[in-house]
Amino acid sequence: MPEPMTKTPVEPITIKKYANRRLYNTGTSTYVTLEDLAAMVKTGEDFVVYDAKTSEDITRSVLTQIIFEQENKEGQNLLPIAFLRQLIRFYGDSMQMLVPRYLEVSIDSLTREQEKFRHQMAQAFGVGAFGSLEDHVRRNMEMFERTFAMFAPFARREAQGAAEAEAAKLPMPAKTGDIDDLKRQLDEVQKKVDKLTGGG
Repeated sequence: MPEPMTKTPVEPITIKKYANRRLYNTGTSTYVTLEDLAAMVKTGEDFVVYDAKTSEDITRSVLTQIIFEQENKEGQNLLPIAFLRQLIRFYGDSMQMLVPRYLEVSIDSLTREQEKFRHQMAQAFGVGAFGSLEDHVRRNMEMFERTFAMFAPFARREAQGAAEAEAAKLPMPAKTGDIDDLKRQLDEVQKKVDKLTGGG
C-alpha cells in the first residue's frame, strides 16, 4: 500500500527592497508595489521582504507600510483612534510582551468568526451581526482585563469591575431595520468600546 503523500509547506516568496525603495519579487522576476503586496496578502500568498543591501528581514516594517497606505485611503479605516492610542501606550510598558500574543489570538478568533458575521449580516442587514460583534468585543475586553489582573491584581480589579459594569450598559440594537437607527446604535456601541479601551 503506497504511503500517503504529505503536503509540503510552500516556501514564502522572497521580495527584495532596494535603496531606491523599489520592491523586487524574486518569484516572478518583476518589480512590485505595496498595492501588489497587499493583493498577495489578501489572496493568502506568503512572502518575506529583505533589504537587498544588508539582507535584513524587513517584512514587519513593509507590512506596517501597507497598513499605513490602506488606512490613508478614504473609507478604508480599520484601526480606531482609541485602539491606536492604547497601542502606543503599550510600547515600553511592562505589559508589552503580552500584547502581540493577545492581538494574535483576537485576530485569529475574529477570522474564524467572520463567516458567521457575514452570514448574519446578509440575513438581517447587520442587526444580528452587530449584537454578536458587540458580545465578541466585550468578551475580548474582559479577557484582556483578566490577563492584566493576573499581573497587577489590585490595580486591575477595580478597572475590571468598571469595564464589566460599562459593558452591561451597552444597548442591544432594536430589530427595526431602520438604517439611521442602526447607525445611531452602532455609534453608541463604538463610544462605549472607546471608553472601555481608554480611548481618545
